[in-house]
Amino acid sequence: MNSIETVMALARPWECPPLRNVPILGEQYTSREFFDREWSSMWTQVWLLMGRSSEIRESGSYQVEEVGPESFIMIRQNDSSIRAFYNVCQHRGSRLIFNKEGVTDKIVCPYHGWEWASDGSLEYVQDPEDFLEGNPCDDLTLVEVNCEVFAGFIWINMNPECMTLQEYLGPVWEEFEAYESDDWIRGPSSTVDVNCNWKVPQDNSCESYHLPAVHPQGLKWIEHSYKYCHFDWCEEGHNRMSIPMVTPSRSLTGEELEVDEQLGEMLEPWGLKIEEFKGREFETRQKVQSVKRELGSEYGYQFDQLFDDQLTDAYHYNIFPNVTISFAGSEYIGLQRMRPHRRDPERHYYDNFMYLSQGAAARLDATEPEERRFFKYGTELMNRQIADQDLAISTGQQLGLASRGYQGVRLAGQEGRVQRFHDVLDEYLDGSRS
Repeated sequence: MNSIETVMALARPWECPPLRNVPILGEQYTSREFFDREWSSMWTQVWLLMGRSSEIRESGSYQVEEVGPESFIMIRQNDSSIRAFYNVCQHRGSRLIFNKEGVTDKIVCPYHGWEWASDGSLEYVQDPEDFLEGNPCDDLTLVEVNCEVFAGFIWINMNPECMTLQEYLGPVWEEFEAYESDDWIRGPSSTVDVNCNWKVPQDNSCESYHLPAVHPQGLKWIEHSYKYCHFDWCEEGHNRMSIPMVTPSRSLTGEELEVDEQLGEMLEPWGLKIEEFKGREFETRQKVQSVKRELGSEYGYQFDQLFDDQLTDAYHYNIFPNVTISFAGSEYIGLQRMRPHRRDPERHYYDNFMYLSQGAAARLDATEPEERRFFKYGTELMNRQIADQDLAISTGQQLGLASRGYQGVRLAGQEGRVQRFHDVLDEYLDGSRS
């Protein structure tokens, strides 16, 4: 049987600092006290992926996102830059914008009509002569947060003295750059109000041990055996998993081993047919890599900076603390983002977005971002089978985590990234990382 080295041409390895093995207990998913510590010691110190630059192209266009008790306005400036502000009026504390996106030439407070410019300056107040401390327009501005744009995403940091985003991302920066994803287009996207702690789905995304039980439909087109996958993490706090895709799992043998219809759908766009691989089922992945390398540019793809395995495989990045980005064979980004509720530790907002590469968008005739859906878990489905399966498991797990009978984790080696995630979180909580 082939080893991982012959199956995968791995991108550069990460250093994998030793695990600290801090306890992972149920109360960390249910306790309000622990929830509050996370907010004050971690959330306010880290870079957070919040918006998409290509979706606010014109001056005055904006996106609004919430995390915990805070809301942020990300708005395009007259000089084409993007700035971000707390979504709160400096008069009496009213929230300024309640919709998620739009275009405006001024931000008007709904309470007393104060008017703020896109650069955060105050342009108009009613009865300015009546303020004993002088006209508020002379000295008040919206409160700005650090804001950077990278890989087409808008990132913010509430810590005024934070490191740069590139320093924060470490090796992730170079690997994301290689995909040239700045202009990828938003596909199916949902935000779901879910009754579980934000860490439950993030833990889930930090391991592939659950694939055979939760996602059995993938056995014929993505690797399910940990022996042929690669897991690592970096000093900056993020972790990575690379999984061979466009191939049956090497755990399949005998009559189970076949190129099924789902795998056939991955072959078809590249002129390949199921019957070509009868008896050669494990050759699909390398064949697709070679055809993509040969024809990709003709189809609108950008493969110049990618390794061959990145043309087919799932490169899965857990960006601390709450984002998982999967580059699926350079076809699309699958993005999961878990945002804590403003006060309830057993509730969060689960964002599941897809971003189509230019080649995939051309094939699907997608030219504009799809509308984002918002709903309560259980009322609708995201219609993305893997994501819906993951949430179904997460809500059930939350119930068990609250049990007095749960005594803490027992992790397999392939779940090391779960431990690493909690080790890094603990470093923020004890002050050793900031």
